[in-house]
Amino acid sequence: MKHIVILGDGMADQPVTELGDKTPLDCAKHPNMDFIAANGICGLVQTVPQGMPPGSDTANLSAMGYDPRVYYTGRSPLEAVSMGIALTLNDVTYRCNTVTLSDEENYEDCTMLDYSCGEIPTVESEQIVRDLNEQFQKEDLRLYSGISYRHCLVLKNAQDGAKTTPPHDILDKKIRDHLPSGQNADLLLGMMKRSRELLKNHPINVDRIARGLPPVSSLWFWGEGRKPNLTPFEEKYHVKGSVVSAVDLVKGIGICAGLNSIDVDGATGTVHTNFDGKAQAAINALKNGSDFIYVHLEAPDECGHQHDIKNKVRSIELIDEKIIAPIMKAMNDSGESYSIAVLPDHPTPLALRTHTSDPVPFALYRSDAPRKNSVSAYNETTAKSTGVYVEHGYTLMEMLISGK
Repeated sequence: MKHIVILGDGMADQPVTELGDKTPLDCAKHPNMDFIAANGICGLVQTVPQGMPPGSDTANLSAMGYDPRVYYTGRSPLEAVSMGIALTLNDVTYRCNTVTLSDEENYEDCTMLDYSCGEIPTVESEQIVRDLNEQFQKEDLRLYSGISYRHCLVLKNAQDGAKTTPPHDILDKKIRDHLPSGQNADLLLGMMKRSRELLKNHPINVDRIARGLPPVSSLWFWGEGRKPNLTPFEEKYHVKGSVVSAVDLVKGIGICAGLNSIDVDGATGTVHTNFDGKAQAAINALKNGSDFIYVHLEAPDECGHQHDIKNKVRSIELIDEKIIAPIMKAMNDSGESYSIAVLPDHPTPLALRTHTSDPVPFALYRSDAPRKNSVSAYNETTAKSTGVYVEHGYTLMEMLISGK
């Protein structure tokens, strides 16, 4: 039997005025999600434990079957692992965004305009990070470039304890009250300020400004952590598996869990990602030795952060059409039984432009044991109406794999 998770990052939402007080899931056409909900189990699941921050790190750990209270050690080391960075248990890591700030004279007076510099292409941000690393690198400090705006800082043999803020949480806000504090704060803030000076006349910024694109104003550090120690997925659930994602964080969780991380050409983590390629990669994995596949789609989350109502609806439709439909068809054509779950990791409400820790709707279908119910559509309202509530998100994986 095969087991499939389709994770629409940030897919859940609140009623949106511009959508007639409906959510994007209400408005999007997603017949395959509806089928899964109507012929299986549909309800709400608490992916983010009470008291923990509603990050994609804790929520995806939970959705992948790991209790964040036991396994979570910070976001950035998961991303570092996916980037092939060798870490020891004494290293401290930070997520490093390339961001666009307003141009006030004093750094503290700036406003966070864009946490991704307009989803800067990797080829451009990679060069910027490489150039900055030449200025900053020491024996115990190094910057590593990642995908698009997502990079990493590693401090060797360091202490942790910094308090930082995700840049996507403070869009259009002054940064003064959100700068690093605590352990390593002077180092982090000093690098952020120095990066701003070094980047003012960087050739890539000159070119981006000439093209009307947001420049890279500064580095921004957040998501402190240390290397996690996850129980191997195969040991925990007795199946071999793979993960398909464009996001370093999710790849890192998969790698730390012993899953095979599959790279897909053209996978960007946006609404313009290679949906077809991701679906085919999942199908190929299931045909060639994987009994479990975790397909992560970042696009709804990005649209939520950017208050892009139209494309948040569209991204959900594309997940249904381009990901779920071909995977289910391939499984049905194969004649092999399978289970499939659809869920977000957390809500990313358009009105808030950041994550919340509210429970999210899930739907779980088993081809060998369909369960026709009263649900006709997959959305936040119908999921709540069933009265099904999974208190601990990590237990959903056991439901998927064992059917219990």
